[in-house]
Amino acid sequence: MTPESAIDSARSGSLKPVYIITGEERFLVDEVRAALRDAAIGTAIAAFNEDKFTAGESDIKRVLGACRTLPMMATRRFVHVRSIERWDGAEALDELAAYAESPNESTCLVITGEKVDGRRKLSTVGKKLDYTVMCNTLDDRAVVKWTTARAQKLGHAIDHEAAQLICQLVGPTLGFVNDAVDRLALYVGHDQGRGLPITEEAIVECIVRLRTADVWALVDAAGQRNLSRALSLLADVYDPRDRGLPLLGALAWSVRQFLKFALALESGQSADAAGRTANVFPASKVRDFAQRAKILRARDAEQWLVVLAETDAALKSSRRQADAILEESLVRLCKQRA
Repeated sequence: MTPESAIDSARSGSLKPVYIITGEERFLVDEVRAALRDAAIGTAIAAFNEDKFTAGESDIKRVLGACRTLPMMATRRFVHVRSIERWDGAEALDELAAYAESPNESTCLVITGEKVDGRRKLSTVGKKLDYTVMCNTLDDRAVVKWTTARAQKLGHAIDHEAAQLICQLVGPTLGFVNDAVDRLALYVGHDQGRGLPITEEAIVECIVRLRTADVWALVDAAGQRNLSRALSLLADVYDPRDRGLPLLGALAWSVRQFLKFALALESGQSADAAGRTANVFPASKVRDFAQRAKILRARDAEQWLVVLAETDAALKSSRRQADAILEESLVRLCKQRA
């Protein structure tokens, strides 16, 4: 079953006696486990009805004994066994499998870990009885979808590009993405009880922690083919702790916004109309964009986005120094037009 279906069924009061939650996405694992715990214990006294064990440190007999114990002043007990991969021997896993085939219905046993050996009976039983919850790492598209849903759950609208920007800056680990959405929700706030939209401007101000002026200064320097100025600005804003990924994300967002503006101008729109199309405010920024459009064309911006996408891939996969990768990217951006 999926993490979402496990959480939804738990909140509706439909709990299974056993859950095997595996996968590399720790945020989803923890979210599912917490939802199951809340549903199992409810308002009961946790001290009487909850046991936690770590595989490899606790004896399997103690775990099964806790599972077979009746709840006290509650309808269910909650038993959590974490790091299941640490039980590499067949005996403990086979005993858990035997219990899972005939569990105590008044206990919710939750087993968590990165993986369960697929050759073990526990894995087979989990799949057969639909006890297994897969919390695998999401791909880029799924993370954007998840980010949109998370913002909407908090009562804030967010468009696809803004969600994509968040993922570029802090993803794909969902814990970091969730933290960013929470901070943005607080940052944009509410108006008359309704959550205000999470915009790209809010993301740049709140998450990247770079001055927008510095990002645009880099864009302008590259647009003017002023490599020495661009490299000097990079040295000022580059943070080796994050390998420059937030800076790159902010650059990509800025170039995309300019591309929308430039394309609108080329289609015959006035500067003010192009500003509205590209969501450029206030009027002083529209004038800045119009000045940039005299130097940098839409075709240039499109080529820049290709360079920035390749730079992003290199920062995330190459063993080269991040600052060297970013410097090479600026050299490419500053090349004279063909």
